[in-house]
Amino acid sequence: MTDPLTLRLKSLIITTLKLDGAVPDDIPNDEPLIGSSRFGLDSLDALELVLAIEREFGVKIGSSEESRQAMGSVNSLAAYLRTHSSRV
Repeated sequence: MTDPLTLRLKSLIITTLKLDGAVPDDIPNDEPLIGSSRFGLDSLDALELVLAIEREFGVKIGSSEESRQAMGSVNSLAAYLRTHSSRV
């Protein structure tokens, strides 16, 4: 069964980063989002994505270390949001 939060995150990633032709199933839950990702997301993409997540979920992703951990994968991002957001 698909987790609604991970599906929502994958859709947000696709929309925010304009990944034309991509569908949520194209994004593995445990694959790194930044750097070695098959989508080749860079630091500017990460910043765009962090800002979209902050708007969507009403959460502030603080330090660069906190951001790096939260953005590790779709699963780590979902875990972070479950802990820090009331909009999940």
